[in-house]
Amino acid sequence: MYKKRLVDLRNEHNLKQYEVANILNIAPTTYSNYENEYETMPIKHLNHLCTYFNISLDYLFNFTNLKKSKRLNNQINNKESGERLRNFRKANNLTQKELAEYLNVDQTTISKYEKGIEIISTNYLYTICVKYKISADYLLGKD
Repeated sequence: MYKKRLVDLRNEHNLKQYEVANILNIAPTTYSNYENEYETMPIKHLNHLCTYFNISLDYLFNFTNLKKSKRLNNQINNKESGERLRNFRKANNLTQKELAEYLNVDQTTISKYEKGIEIISTNYLYTICVKYKISADYLLGKD
């Protein structure tokens, strides 16, 4: 998902894993697990790194080779993200139930995402973006 880009960015900036962990205020072993994709990095940490390295999430996910869009926001807006997810779902003629089944979650989870109560998880965001060829930055309200 993002392993190669994380390693490349860290090396490009001459940083060690423990230094990136300090940037994120997490344990070095946690960052190592994220970088090696033994654990999925939460959106909040991915966004923090995108802001730090001045790159887009789409670049980090390897959806594009452009590092950053000119219109990119540093903050994720849960409410706008939820509205965009709902609009995307409706534009693709999907019910909450159908999207939930596709992602293998319950419908309540999709509802919470769409209401902006929770931010979509990294894995679900990535899965939607790959299947429907949509920007992660757009869905999160960053673009």
